[in-house]
Amino acid sequence: MPVNSFRHRYTVLSALAVLITAAAGCSSADDSASAAVPSPDAKVTELCQNLDEALPAKVDGESRDDPEPTSELTAGWGGVAIILRCGVERPPKMTDPKVANGNDADAVPGGVNGVDWLMETRGDDVQRFTTANREAYVEIEVADGRDSTGVLIDLAPALKEAIPEGIAS
Repeated sequence: MPVNSFRHRYTVLSALAVLITAAAGCSSADDSASAAVPSPDAKVTELCQNLDEALPAKVDGESRDDPEPTSELTAGWGGVAIILRCGVERPPKMTDPKVANGNDADAVPGGVNGVDWLMETRGDDVQRFTTANREAYVEIEVADGRDSTGVLIDLAPALKEAIPEGIAS
């Protein structure tokens, strides 16, 4: 009987070790994205909540995968590939005369499908886009050298529906 008892414990312990290893390997903390949650006023928060409801399940072929901490002011697709933050502060480059005149290599104004953007390139292979001429500033970060065109096209309908044209305060 001691032999069977030993085998039983060995089997249980082996199975437990496999489960612990699998749980550790699948931990969402290992590869989950994180994003700082903005703190806008009540009006902008409401616009951002409306945007959260209008956002698509897929962007540029990536499934929605919201960053931590969970908030209606942030969204993500494909882990860290595409991160959206709604209610951010106006970027300083948005009022920089060099950008408006086209004399800044790292920031360019532009538009895609009826949504105006300030497009900024960061040194870490990330592009940052911030809406312009809308009642709330919405920031999109696109990582991994991904072509951002599909991202902006996929997000334009939700932005036009939820964030009215105007000047954010």
